[in-house]
Amino acid sequence: MSEKAKLIQEMLAMQKKFMDFEHKHGVTAADYYASQEGHELHQYREKYAELADKVNALAHEDKGSTRFY
Repeated sequence: MSEKAKLIQEMLAMQKKFMDFEHKHGVTAADYYASQEGHELHQYREKYAELADKVNALAHEDKGSTRFY
């Protein structure tokens, strides 16, 4: 499995975990944007954005294109 595929699988697993949490407990803005250490969603946004950025970079590398920033 390619690195990009592994990252996408990790992102999908994170999405499933998020949806399961949301369905069981609901998600407030504080949960999503400012959850405290130990909370199940702590640093979720940051980690997901990091993975998405890596996938984006790998996709550009595969196609030989450049990013706009």
